[in-house]
Amino acid sequence: MPVALLALAAAAFAIGTTEFVIMGLLPEVAADLGVSIPVAGTLVSAYALGVAIGAPLLTATTGRVPRKTLLASLMVVFILGNFLCAIASNYTALLIARIVTSFCHGSFFGVGAVVAARLVPPNKQASAIALMFTGLALANILGVPAGTALGQMFDWRATFWAVTGLGVIALVAILVLVPNVATERGVGLAAEARVLTRPAVLLALLTTVLGFGGVFTVFTYIAPILREQAGWSPSDVTWLLLLFGVGLTFGNWLGGKLADRALMKSLLMGLVALAVVLVVFAFASHAKIPSAIVIFLWGVASFITVPALQARVVDKAREAPNLASSLNIAAFNLGNAAGAWLGGFVIEKGLGLDAVSFAGAGVAVAGFAAAGCGLLLDRTNVVR
Repeated sequence: MPVALLALAAAAFAIGTTEFVIMGLLPEVAADLGVSIPVAGTLVSAYALGVAIGAPLLTATTGRVPRKTLLASLMVVFILGNFLCAIASNYTALLIARIVTSFCHGSFFGVGAVVAARLVPPNKQASAIALMFTGLALANILGVPAGTALGQMFDWRATFWAVTGLGVIALVAILVLVPNVATERGVGLAAEARVLTRPAVLLALLTTVLGFGGVFTVFTYIAPILREQAGWSPSDVTWLLLLFGVGLTFGNWLGGKLADRALMKSLLMGLVALAVVLVVFAFASHAKIPSAIVIFLWGVASFITVPALQARVVDKAREAPNLASSLNIAAFNLGNAAGAWLGGFVIEKGLGLDAVSFAGAGVAVAGFAAAGCGLLLDRTNVVR
């Protein structure tokens, strides 16, 4: 694997850290800025909304910018956004800073996945994308816990100063290690948009929404499930989430290897595995040891599909992949938001926490159906 992929992974680590670390610092942020916890929670949803809007907007308007220049520019936006977070004096300023930061997220992962795929032979593309996303997985294992501890020990602003430093390191790595990758000839906004009319691309995006929707239907409420049903203490939940992160990292690596061998087969099997694990979790979540084991397996199943999902979109939009690839990152975030809503809806209806796991499994099965339709479409096109 080219060393340039390490630069992309370093940027992914920084971006992943700033996205998720705010969740562990909400009490500190709320107390310091004089707002309630629910109000502080909008910093999370505002970031997700910024990703969904910024991904297609920035990618569509920068189609002719050289890829290395674009990646470096996006990291500059990331550095600026986190700097503004660190110096924010009130809630409104912090909210605006989070939105500025989020604008680079979707475009960076979308364009970065295209660049990663072009740095290696076709039979290694999924592994290359997986290596970049390893930075995101490691952010959940190392970046988020370290950033949370730093913010609790000193001040929440210290965390954003640290993440700003990570952004500078990633920017230097991109400038030094990533080669110049030419833009697609003759590809403008119209060509990028036309790709989005392809049924195969739309089905790939839908599969991403449903696949990750299944994950976050349950993961959003993992703390109350582990504490109320398995009997774990709040401090134990932290270590269990670390175990989940280890599973994510392993699943991401394994998913890249499997997708390089048989992309659609690995995607379909991954979605089946996710559905099965979530069903098992509904029963295992009532005891400590079984729940810990399934937490790790759930982490593996959650990210084993990520390289295949991103590689699938890049492949089906190969003539103009940038906008579609960035929209797939937005699709991940849409799945996160929709899954969180579905899990909350199940709880509000009084169906119980076990039903949340079954609902997540059902969404994963719907993702399997969407991927299956995509596979049938591939075979129909071959016949034609």
